[in-house]
Amino acid sequence: MASNIESLLNYLEVERIDKYLFIGKSPEKPRRVFGGQVLSQSLNAAIRSVPEDRIAHSMHAYFLRGGDPKKQIVYEVDPIRDGKSFATRTVVAKQDGQAIFNTSVSFHVQEEGLVHQATMPDVPPPEDLETDMEHWQRTNQQKPGDQEPPRLSAVERRIIDRRDNKNPVPDKPLQHMWFRVTEPLPDNSQLHQTLLAYISDFSLLGTALRPHPYTGASKGIQLASLDHGLWFHRPFRVDEYLLYTMDSPTACGSRGFSRGSFYTRDGVLVASTTQESLMRLRDEE
Repeated sequence: MASNIESLLNYLEVERIDKYLFIGKSPEKPRRVFGGQVLSQSLNAAIRSVPEDRIAHSMHAYFLRGGDPKKQIVYEVDPIRDGKSFATRTVVAKQDGQAIFNTSVSFHVQEEGLVHQATMPDVPPPEDLETDMEHWQRTNQQKPGDQEPPRLSAVERRIIDRRDNKNPVPDKPLQHMWFRVTEPLPDNSQLHQTLLAYISDFSLLGTALRPHPYTGASKGIQLASLDHGLWFHRPFRVDEYLLYTMDSPTACGSRGFSRGSFYTRDGVLVASTTQESLMRLRDEE
């Protein structure tokens, strides 16, 4: 994953080679392309194919095959609808001529209307919590080499009720984390949406694992994102703290279902997400 915000943005902004054709590249790690990267690159391609007055309000996606970070990703955008107030784009991401991901993105001109929202959970402020790096530095002093340092320094995360990745204890299917990117960003709503799409793939699968003695580091279980939904409700900035609160109502049939909400510090609900994930038990050998 990218080591700083400039590098991360270079990966998330795809290269345009034709009106509706884009190319994306990937960092060398992890060994399989991170789902949030394909989500955000697809959104970036779709955004650049509509007029500037159309703002993305929802996307619905399926992860079809694992992506190879050594190969470029081709994004084909289909402008299937341009209405008076809504526009729709479908995007297919391909490697070696095969689809690895597809999504539909809907855009809407800004309108006034009825307003209500859910209440933000009562949680500790970010200043009371460790960052990922601070947590690693503290635990590494106690058990040197026991865990790898965080790969992603472009996004600062402060997790409430961290789990022990190596010795997970079953708990409620609920978790919260504060996050922000580590450097100031320009006042560009499309840029902030692209970064939120990237971050939205963090921790949803892990939330579905919390009632079980498994984490992403566990052996004996196969994990993958299957699909992903994302809705943008109100303007926001990812260079200011946002609370990402997640729960998992159910898991069955080797699939876990998770939901997430994004709140500003003053309690404004700005985005929502859902995901179904593969959680298949396997013989550890």
